Amino acid sequence: MEKDFKFIDLFAGIGGFHIAMHRLGGECVFASEIDEQARLTYEINHKKISPKLFETNNFNKDIRAINPKDIPDFDILCAGFPCQPFSQAGFKRGFADNHNSERGNLFFNIVEILDTKKPKAFFLENVRGLKTHDNGKTFKVIRNIIENELGYSFYFEIIHASDYGLPQLRPRVFMIGFRDEGLMKGFHFPPSIPLKFTMDEVWKGKCSRKIGFTIRVGGRGSNITDRRNWDTYEVDGELRRLSYQEAQKMQGFPDDFEFPVSPTQAIKQLGNSVAVDAIEAVSKSMLEHLENLTPKQTTLRSTKNKGEWTELLVFIKLLLDQRLSLSDEKLNANNNSFKINKVTTHNLDIEFLLLNLSTVVVRNKESKLEKEINVSEIINTKILNLLIEKIKENAQTFDIPEFNIIQDTLGFNIIKGGNSNQKADILLDIENNFIQKENEGFGIKSYLGSKPTLLNASGNTNFIFKINGLNKKFLDDINAIETATKLKDRINKIEELGGAFEYIGAEKETMEFNLKMVDSEMPKIIGHLLLSFYKDRTSSLKKITNSIIENINDDEKTLFINKIKKLLVDILLGFFAGTKWNGSYESNGTIVMKNNGDCLGFHIIELDNLKNYLFENIKLDTPSTTRHRFGKLYLEKDGNMYFKLNLQLRF
Repeated sequence: MEKDFKFIDLFAGIGGFHIAMHRLGGECVFASEIDEQARLTYEINHKKISPKLFETNNFNKDIRAINPKDIPDFDILCAGFPCQPFSQAGFKRGFADNHNSERGNLFFNIVEILDTKKPKAFFLENVRGLKTHDNGKTFKVIRNIIENELGYSFYFEIIHASDYGLPQLRPRVFMIGFRDEGLMKGFHFPPSIPLKFTMDEVWKGKCSRKIGFTIRVGGRGSNITDRRNWDTYEVDGELRRLSYQEAQKMQGFPDDFEFPVSPTQAIKQLGNSVAVDAIEAVSKSMLEHLENLTPKQTTLRSTKNKGEWTELLVFIKLLLDQRLSLSDEKLNANNNSFKINKVTTHNLDIEFLLLNLSTVVVRNKESKLEKEINVSEIINTKILNLLIEKIKENAQTFDIPEFNIIQDTLGFNIIKGGNSNQKADILLDIENNFIQKENEGFGIKSYLGSKPTLLNASGNTNFIFKINGLNKKFLDDINAIETATKLKDRINKIEELGGAFEYIGAEKETMEFNLKMVDSEMPKIIGHLLLSFYKDRTSSLKKITNSIIENINDDEKTLFINKIKKLLVDILLGFFAGTKWNGSYESNGTIVMKNNGDCLGFHIIELDNLKNYLFENIKLDTPSTTRHRFGKLYLEKDGNMYFKLNLQLRF
């Protein structure tokens, strides 16, 4: 039977979210849980109601290893992400908790999945202490990323299990967000309801408390008079200690829920889980709100970011010039150029045929309707210069009213937005004395504003090093280094204390695969480049390369440099870090918009110019260490310490 919506269950534990969402008509298409004992309990219970989840191998073990693009499409992301880093019962290290498989910064894996898959909504759960951790700074980071970087709304509330019928305190912060609310903002958490039963029914006897304590994970029991007591109750005049059977009922798990583990493990798993009835009540309101949201509009968006405005600027400049000059390695026009016969972009439903220096035929690709336009009447040097200055002086998303008349006259007033998963931003019919091509793909890079990136930072561009010979007692001290050059200083301190970096590989298998498609030795080469960059703080890729190869013979130097140049071209024209690459180029060239607004092109017919330009101009850059989960020691379950570095390439 077709389900009403699809959801994923991250940091799934034993599946409290799964039960609640399934009851509401949802289908779980992906789940992730690292704890082996919890995985046993999850599978034996949820295989009955979600068999496809396990048949398709979508029950993941380590969220850090998954490529977000490999997750099936879904509507709602559910995650009770690790709470120990923010809990009163733990050390409260927050994002800095790297003592147990980086559990403190796994929130940023959620961010990557939201950013990549763009589901309709999310539901996050954590301990109440998350809201006040580090004087509220941690919660502020979370909210800022979700609202300002990802574009979701953000609602939160401190919820008790007893608010929705279960006899347990259990204060937790529930966080809800929606991608396309438009004018329908105004989600409300549902009103509380009376208790469905009391602790009398939990114990099947007269209990001194109607509402129970919060179920804790592990730890010794304590006397009922102890202020820290959490598991001892007076029942029928006798003291009784909580077992997993009582905890199961307090958390709202069904009576037939099975625990194929020890009683100690069972109560630990329940203590780590969510209060099912509370999740279900809030999820029901979330789904009702989703039903009322206005569908996303696809009509004209007047505000665009610098990249989108630049793409449009290149588009109309090519219509006006009807020619693209090719560039040498110094970004100066050489003697070659292409005559342009047609211009199309992936994001428009129309194409432009260039007939002569003033006339363009606009053709709708679906209806085949055509109209002739004199471009010089609506586009001239003055207007182009105005657009260039507008793009330079603005930041984030902005409007350029002067561009509206151009759009209206040319007939494209529906902008669908750029596609970050395509290498070719624009398609050209080109010809010169050497070639004649139709729909030749070109990427667009712009120097209007900040320098463009060749390879954007993400979890896909993390690389792992094992640290040998370092005492684990130094982990917190090294991670606490917060100087202006903290990465360099942490690396130097590790080596100073006897630690040695052993390169392991890319964090994600897809990136490892793509690099080996370039060259079998490329992953190891990246390891050398990264260590050299972060230790010495020399950003120029050319200078880093030359420092690595200074003591080898000339033939090996030439071979090494050519491998680096090939990597740069393959990234520019061929592969994305998060998608397995087949070795072919989607784009055969790049158009560079210089700071003065001039456009120059590179094409594979002059491949050496492109290789040399990239090698001379690409530098390594340092992205956010918190956002991209790198730059600190972390202790893995195998007992070893590791350190990650991130590769970001910028012009």
